[in-house]
Amino acid sequence: MQAYDPLADERTPEGPQFDVFLAGTVFLDIIFTGLPAMPAAGTEIWAEGMGSCPGGIANLAIATSRLGLRTSLAAAFGDDDYGDFCWRTLEEQESVDLSRSRRFEHWHSPVTVSMAVDRDRSMVTHGHPAPMAASEMIGKPPRSKAVIVPLSTEEPLDSPDSPVNWAELARRDGALIFADVGWDPSGAWSRSLLDQLALCHAFMPNAVEAMAYTGADTPRDALYTIADKVPVAVVTDGANGAMAIDSATGEEAFVPAPRVTALDPTGAGDVFGAGFVLGTLCRWPLSDRLAFAQLCAALAVQQFGGSLAAPGWGDIADWWHEVRDSADHSGAYGSSLARRYAFLDKLVPVEPVGAVRRAAATIARYADVGLQLPGTRPNRPEDEDPGTPGVPAQKE
Repeated sequence: MQAYDPLADERTPEGPQFDVFLAGTVFLDIIFTGLPAMPAAGTEIWAEGMGSCPGGIANLAIATSRLGLRTSLAAAFGDDDYGDFCWRTLEEQESVDLSRSRRFEHWHSPVTVSMAVDRDRSMVTHGHPAPMAASEMIGKPPRSKAVIVPLSTEEPLDSPDSPVNWAELARRDGALIFADVGWDPSGAWSRSLLDQLALCHAFMPNAVEAMAYTGADTPRDALYTIADKVPVAVVTDGANGAMAIDSATGEEAFVPAPRVTALDPTGAGDVFGAGFVLGTLCRWPLSDRLAFAQLCAALAVQQFGGSLAAPGWGDIADWWHEVRDSADHSGAYGSSLARRYAFLDKLVPVEPVGAVRRAAATIARYADVGLQLPGTRPNRPEDEDPGTPGVPAQKE
């Protein structure tokens, strides 16, 4: 069945091959959930759930693909079983194009173990630098409507002392650059990093990052500083919502986050970014772009496991239909949600044909993330699903 395409009316025969092109590091994520506490030295703790999925840049690739954006990813993959699993899951299950990705012999796939405790997470990661720089591996990127990149001092967008960055090549070919930024473990938070925004269409940091890189005292002050440097400035502030300024249209918006019980924030920023890119490519008003991105992130944090949690249009339709149908008897908050997200009724008045929902992927025979109830005994071999080992388990 053809997947639901929210950009179907925007496509032309001469248009770009892809909606989004990405590059970065793919990790094998192993997620343990439902831990009562972190294990003390010399002790063992049983987790209530466990799952495995591609992580790192794969979080963003899966999030954009599940929203119907034609997504291509350039990444290094090892020739080990971990690399096989991540490649197969991305290409076959999640419909991510890997024609610009490469397999490398004798290179160990990066691995992250994530442990969720009391709505927070701790991680342990092992990996080695990729055998080849992204720009060297990609060469000339395929034509795309958008690229999403992290600002970096290692591979800057505009360095006169190094070859032209792949994202700059994509921009010259018509792509919009959406930038984000990561945590600076050095604590330097160099403001010169923001000079790269001269090449970008949008910048989407969280509130902590935005204030650190601008020196502002509040997220809103940081937003205004960023808006002087880039056409579209966005600052996310977790449960407090998100704010943005679109200098090209003169729009300014603040949208509160939907109320949810957050179980795992892993990948929420990636899901937000995917939603905002989709809204931009669809030419939605700024407030609708923010609201949609907030909804995607809110749906994701209610599930465990990074890319496992990214919503598809089936999940979005389910949520909207429940909100719409209960608006008349769910109080002021329910009515407010129905008004804020009324634009979804034009997109998903019924469940779209080809809409996808979240899928659970696992190397093991059975993915029990979110399935085992607290207080039950661990699964024994005879309790497991007798399905084929190594085949991704679909969860509807």
